[in-house]
Amino acid sequence: MLEMTREEFEELVAEALDRIPPELTRLMDNVAVFVEDEPPADRPGLLGLYEGTPLTERGEWYAGVLPDRITIYRGPTLRGCRTREEVVEQAEVTVVHEIAHHFGIDDERLDQLGYG
Repeated sequence: MLEMTREEFEELVAEALDRIPPELTRLMDNVAVFVEDEPPADRPGLLGLYEGTPLTERGEWYAGVLPDRITIYRGPTLRGCRTREEVVEQAEVTVVHEIAHHFGIDDERLDQLGYG
């Protein structure tokens, strides 16, 4: 497995977030991004997870709720990559994939767009 500290990995995730076009980040609402070392035990290969209410499903009732949560998992990402460059690329794809869920884009459409 490729070695990378949690701090280094968090920096890669932050850099991936910085590369999201400003016109999209302005539209993001009430969402927080976290890095965890490992996913839930029942989903060991999971690279990222979106938990919340997509923007497309929010209505007038949506107020005073906790932020949506995007989690990027370090362990499975490092185990699936051989080089730092692959980690950078995979972290970016995973961040975009999970943000797309925040915008209401499903896995089928993400596969079509190359972010499966």
